[in-house]
Amino acid sequence: MISRGATWPLDFFSGVISLEDFPVLEMKNITKAFPGVVANEDVSIELRKGEVLALLGENGAGKTTLMNILFGIYHADKGEVSVNGKKTAITSPNNALKHGIGMVQQHFTLVPSFTVAENVVLGLKETGFVIKTKTVESKIKKLGDAYGLPVHPRARVWTLSVGERQRIEILKLLYTGANILILDEPTAVLTPQESEVLFKALRKLVSEGSSVIFISHKLDEVMEISDRITVLRNGKVVGTISKTETDRRGLVKLMVGRDLLVDTVKPEAQIGRPVLTVEDLSVKNDKGLLAVNNLSLEVRAGEILGIAGVAGNGQRELAESIYGLRKSLSGSVRLDGKLMRSGNVTSRIRSGLTYIPQDRKTIATCPNLSVMNNIFMKNSITRLVKSSSFNLDNKAMSARTEEMIKSFSISTPSSRTAVRYLSGGNLQKVVLARELAMNPKAIIAEHPTRGLDIGAMEFVYRSLLEQKSKGTAILLLAGELYEIFRLCDRVAVIFEGQIMGYTPPDPAFIEEIGLMMAGSMQEDSVHENQG
Repeated sequence: MISRGATWPLDFFSGVISLEDFPVLEMKNITKAFPGVVANEDVSIELRKGEVLALLGENGAGKTTLMNILFGIYHADKGEVSVNGKKTAITSPNNALKHGIGMVQQHFTLVPSFTVAENVVLGLKETGFVIKTKTVESKIKKLGDAYGLPVHPRARVWTLSVGERQRIEILKLLYTGANILILDEPTAVLTPQESEVLFKALRKLVSEGSSVIFISHKLDEVMEISDRITVLRNGKVVGTISKTETDRRGLVKLMVGRDLLVDTVKPEAQIGRPVLTVEDLSVKNDKGLLAVNNLSLEVRAGEILGIAGVAGNGQRELAESIYGLRKSLSGSVRLDGKLMRSGNVTSRIRSGLTYIPQDRKTIATCPNLSVMNNIFMKNSITRLVKSSSFNLDNKAMSARTEEMIKSFSISTPSSRTAVRYLSGGNLQKVVLARELAMNPKAIIAEHPTRGLDIGAMEFVYRSLLEQKSKGTAILLLAGELYEIFRLCDRVAVIFEGQIMGYTPPDPAFIEEIGLMMAGSMQEDSVHENQG
């Protein structure tokens, strides 16, 4: 595999080139099609020894499909894979591991009731029928200590934090001897401190000669951790570039083919009276456990209050309780001073409260109904189009829907198209069109950009900032700190259903925010920023 016009003995030993110049992995002319869509078309990438290669692209660009081919989950229709210069047929994940290729997927594949050690060796044929438990546990501990990923080998997975569970996934690969690691959105559920621990481990791995393919939507992380960046658009590679030769704006342009709003500028808005007030709210989750614990907050007119926290700390239950979808145990919710009865959604809608749920497919919309019917789903309450109890003015609804399709740039064959056929970004635009058409006094936006590509994210950002400029009070529950920093006026940190404290929306406070996300109460921060 030593080529590129170089003569091996002369060029290599004279110092002109080194082993790092040659790829440990090559994917050449990979094509993969599914019914109705070509996910990868003639894609070629290479990974060098001791580097982090970031893989960027909008949703549907083909990143995960390409990595699933590399890990043996899918088989390519065309193309080839070479490992260390040798053409290799990767037929399964187990086969990939034998070639030193491991993958940590977005959704962990751990058995909660098993110990760390049991999860690490689960499915490994080399362990045989009799597992030498002490040997396995000792090796896991040594690996964890060596790479700054400590986790107790005998701990049950269900007792561990999300960050610790991710460590197990990485240790599983290191245990097998994998030296080519694929990480798909690895920081999506981590605190800033946990992300930094991960990055330190990756730096140590690559310093020892391992190679990493890093998939992420977070451009700041890509610029921090990667050496080179390959960008996919519509299933094709549009460029590979060193991070020293580009910046965030340049990456965005490669991803979408045009300039976008990368650094959001918040409009000047006069912060006014309290509009949404939550006092001493306590709520149970679906398992009957306390998810929101005596929580209080207020959002004022023209303000975006961001709620930061690791997923699963009561965010969903808080949003649903404020909107009336989930009854509270105690406490109160007031809109413009008016007390909202627990579990009553209708009164909240009539009072000017709207809700953008994180699950746009099953909660925010009805997949089998048309764009028009989804937009007018709440018409019996909002009266956007006048109608009698039994008759809808379909002509007026159709005309209004066409206006919304145009103003919200919804890409759909027609207003009669079932929303299940729309992309995630266009589906979210349908939700925004419906909720924002009511000229709300307050908005609950729960992970409004989750799963969206950067173009759709930009549209959501602009929509929320436009509402802010109109004086709307917005409660933004988001998992990404960069999103909170760019949109919000204040940041509240939630942990186990309680507000740990408040900070300004400034990266300078990222360490303090991370500590609060891990459960450290900041009393001074609470008092200084509450109102």
